[in-house]
Amino acid sequence: MAESIICFKTNCPKVTSISFPGEQKCNGVYHLKAAQSHVNLSLRSIEIPRKWYNLVADLPVKPPPYLNPGTFEPVKPEDLSPLFPKELIKQEGSTERYIDIPDEVIDIYSLWRPTPLIRAKRLEKLLDTPARIYYKYEGVSPAGSHKPNTAVPQAWYNAQEGIKKVVTETGAGQWGSALAFACCLFGLTCEVWQVRASYDQKPYRRMMMQTWGAKVHPSPSNLTEAGRRILQMDPSSPGSLGIAISEAVEVAATNSDTTYCLGSVLNHVLLHQTVIGEECIKQMEAFGETPDVIIGCTGGGSNFAGLAFPFIREKLSGKMNPLIRAVEPAACPSLTKGVYAYDFGDTAGLTPLMKMHTLGHDFIPDPIHAGGLRYHGMAPLISHVYEQGFMEAISIPQTECFQGIFVLHFYSPVCPDCPRMSYSIICSHADDTVTLSGALQFARTEGLIPAPEPTHAIAATIREALKCKETGESKVILMAMCGHGHFDLPAYDKYMQGSMVDLSFSEERIRASLANIPQSSF
Repeated sequence: MAESIICFKTNCPKVTSISFPGEQKCNGVYHLKAAQSHVNLSLRSIEIPRKWYNLVADLPVKPPPYLNPGTFEPVKPEDLSPLFPKELIKQEGSTERYIDIPDEVIDIYSLWRPTPLIRAKRLEKLLDTPARIYYKYEGVSPAGSHKPNTAVPQAWYNAQEGIKKVVTETGAGQWGSALAFACCLFGLTCEVWQVRASYDQKPYRRMMMQTWGAKVHPSPSNLTEAGRRILQMDPSSPGSLGIAISEAVEVAATNSDTTYCLGSVLNHVLLHQTVIGEECIKQMEAFGETPDVIIGCTGGGSNFAGLAFPFIREKLSGKMNPLIRAVEPAACPSLTKGVYAYDFGDTAGLTPLMKMHTLGHDFIPDPIHAGGLRYHGMAPLISHVYEQGFMEAISIPQTECFQGIFVLHFYSPVCPDCPRMSYSIICSHADDTVTLSGALQFARTEGLIPAPEPTHAIAATIREALKCKETGESKVILMAMCGHGHFDLPAYDKYMQGSMVDLSFSEERIRASLANIPQSSF
């Protein structure tokens, strides 16, 4: 493996820690000679999974069914046929443990899969923790996130059934760009309704979608009855995923040549994402590690489920017993503040009723929330797993996701024997210092700029690693790193300019939203 040499100047009397393995002193400067700290398992030593894993098959208590909102009876396959192709409807209700991945899908997966599992040794060193931190990085996909894992099979199944056009919603644009990418591979027309706040704040995501041939509308729009109704009530509405879903579903339901695709929440979406966890189990085995704690961010839940569900299988079988923790934004805390009840998946009430943790289908997150993860509800299957006690959940305010607690001292002298600038070290000196954030800590140690969504997982991982520092425990922490933030830099700019604020959670606002949840005795 290649060696990296880092110079550490040691003449500051306030340095609190500068003990590293393999260090050699040279002219008052320490050189660190070690294998690259991004310990990255050879990707091609792990095969792309050939089957998706269905957690429903192994759950001791099966999840509640979806309900027809007109009859309050369990949904039948024909109820979903105006929206989805037959094979995806079959997968949505399947109780089979494994479902074969089509060869054509695996061929496209191979453009970026398997994805790397990386040991975050530089972050560990910065935190001075005995914990070992790994992250499964999905940002290497063409769209820069985990979303193509389901976009590709959804587009393929639609193409196989002769569908020519698909519609969808998107928030930050990761799902919309993933579906646009997948549709252009199979010759499908793609139309996207993007939450208005994100449409305005993140123009490069829109440009990505358009580059791959998609037509993109801000939501709410005047193109649908659902959108017009919202605009009549609030002409300046920032939109929500629930509203955007209503618009896309309305178009699919009223056009026989069009189907609807969803990027999270539904069972078949979570199913497709399990390639993440299946790969990761093999990669952890190759490292000789077993995770003690698994952490992932949750909005609708697809990224979290993709990593966690195969590990829950292993937990249920007694092969391991990791603590599995979902992390959601304090601005949209469906698991930790919502109610577990039947609710619509969209604002207009066009979808089936799903039993999930929900803030109410009328809930609209504040547009100044920069961290993504804006959906009013949680995936029904994750909600069920949470209710069964197989995982836990916390919420974190957005400033903690960006701001941190470490003050780092930077030196500028260059070692004469190694023409590199000196690296940062932990220091309590008050002069010439800079405070790094959680997200910036990660970027400046691991080199990857995370999307706002996984910064919630990073913040929770740092919490856990610092707890290990206090207790001396050498826990193995596995984190879901679902995408890069190259098109989300305005959120970083907002933090660095000092204009990012935490949103106060309004109990009154939630009560008003929850008051409109349908009442079901099922």
